[in-house]
Amino acid sequence: MDTILIIDDNPAVCEALSLLLAVHGFNAETAATPIAGLQRLARQDIALVIQDMNFSRDQSSGEEGRQLFYAIREQYPDLPLILLTAWTELEMAVELVKAGAADYLGKPWDDAKLLATVTNLLELSELSRRQRQQQQALAERRQQLAKRFDLSGLIYQSDAMQRLVETALQVARADVPILITGANGAGKEKIAELIQHNSAVKSGPFIRVNAGALPDELMEAELFGAEPGAYTGLNKTRIGRFEAADGGTLFLDEIGNLSLSGQMKLLRVLQTGEFERLGSSQTRRCRVRLISATNTDLPQAIRSGEFREDLYYRLNVIELQLPPLHQRPDDILPLARHFLRGRALTTEAVRALEAYSWPGNVRELQNTLIRADLLAQGEQITLTDLGLPAAAGWCHVRRLSLMPHRSAKC
Repeated sequence: MDTILIIDDNPAVCEALSLLLAVHGFNAETAATPIAGLQRLARQDIALVIQDMNFSRDQSSGEEGRQLFYAIREQYPDLPLILLTAWTELEMAVELVKAGAADYLGKPWDDAKLLATVTNLLELSELSRRQRQQQQALAERRQQLAKRFDLSGLIYQSDAMQRLVETALQVARADVPILITGANGAGKEKIAELIQHNSAVKSGPFIRVNAGALPDELMEAELFGAEPGAYTGLNKTRIGRFEAADGGTLFLDEIGNLSLSGQMKLLRVLQTGEFERLGSSQTRRCRVRLISATNTDLPQAIRSGEFREDLYYRLNVIELQLPPLHQRPDDILPLARHFLRGRALTTEAVRALEAYSWPGNVRELQNTLIRADLLAQGEQITLTDLGLPAAAGWCHVRRLSLMPHRSAKC
């Protein structure tokens, strides 16, 4: 049973609230002074606090309640706290809500609204407690991985990324092709780097190629090399990317945009490990660990005749699906703080970052914060500095929007 602490100098208020809460299954305890309330909180088993704003007969400013609030918040930052206030302290109550109070209720209160508020806050508190436990467990798993593997500076906090990283590390040393799928800007190249740094060929070269940007007439020379005179203007031997990656890893990004003729030529070298430079009949061999990436739905591209099925199965021995940023919101703030390199964010800016859908994924987040860092005038990054689209739909009082007795427009 959750224990709720009522801190109020009026015995009638304490008795009425205690009875109301007890009837609805809550255990209520009372304290008549701020000092007594803090002493009771020290026992560490209070789930929620309801506190008055004035405790002396000659005081009506709410300053006593303000001091008590900040004392509680300093020692118990995650403890839900409801303010009981007369209308004269309404402005101060709003200030304290912005500083972290869960809600405020005027005297006399509405029993149904108070109970709904208490129920909502306790449910949210339990959810937050479970999330903290999950985050702590994830942090411990990350620490264990960091002791055994090179995480390549990867920034993440979400369970989805933890599972992906664990799978990537599990297959990193296997000599098989890996296909990384996911939206543009989600971080596919960082996952490729993670695999390379933990592979059996980590001491070898790591060659990156944007396969989708290769025109047909240059694709063969780019991948396999060319001899002097193979095409106009080539006066010396050109080493291809496969040859350059020999003994290491070749990362082919945007593989779904490679032309059909390019796909056919790529398939041959994957099957045999053999190739010829453009303009040469000498067969060469290379040993390359291949990682490819795409934002294209390759099965759909196969059905539409735009991608070779045999090449797909050559590339897709292991597939790693990288979720977009909006599906791993726990990664947003760690990434934001990494990009800002120590510069702080206001509360409104944090809420906006968490609420925005980030269609451009990590790349959009990075560009947004670099721009904000350059243009911000104050010490902190504000909501205005972020310059997010008005359609982002964040809510400045999102925490209060769960309260059924008061609307919070987003």
